[in-house]
Amino acid sequence: MIKLYDFPLSGHAHRVRLMLSLLNLDYKLVHVKLDEGEHFEDEFSSLNSFQQVPVLDDNGFIVRDSVAILVYLALKYAPQWYSTDAQSAARIQEWLVIATKEISQGPAAARLVNVFKIDLDHVNAIEQSHKLLEIIEQHLSSRNWLAVDDISIADIAAYTYIAHAPEGDVSLEQYPNILNWLARIEALPGFVAMDKTPVGLAS
Repeated sequence: MIKLYDFPLSGHAHRVRLMLSLLNLDYKLVHVKLDEGEHFEDEFSSLNSFQQVPVLDDNGFIVRDSVAILVYLALKYAPQWYSTDAQSAARIQEWLVIATKEISQGPAAARLVNVFKIDLDHVNAIEQSHKLLEIIEQHLSSRNWLAVDDISIADIAAYTYIAHAPEGDVSLEQYPNILNWLARIEALPGFVAMDKTPVGLAS
């Protein structure tokens, strides 16, 4: 049985929940109470010494980091989500890196300020978000998906924090191509949303 160690309002964790649901994989959800410091306790630290969610336990094989988990799930259970020919893999990897850098420093950081009351430069995060979104908007002007001709784990890695960008005061109203891309993902069989209620560590 797959186990996912999760926090409901973590965008990183939602990426994995979404992927598991889209692949129709059975799994057990283990709620890690970040607001009570459970991620610092020995039991969880033994799974992930970086003390962060999500963590995936696939019958004893432990994977930390949401992007690594997406790669693992695709390659093991649904390789069509991560084409491994050289060109497709390179295009997917480009967007996985953007998910861990530009998206993390932009929409994800802006959301952290509002939802979790993290002390970050909110104005800068919003500015960085719009720079990124302008690039993605143009990129999606002639294509349906970010990396390759069909949906891939690149789209799942990017989805959550862009969809929830308004929670960080980053409006998506001026980005119709992005909104259409989000809608395509949300129309997929098995799509599951993340709670949009801004309640979490600081509540």
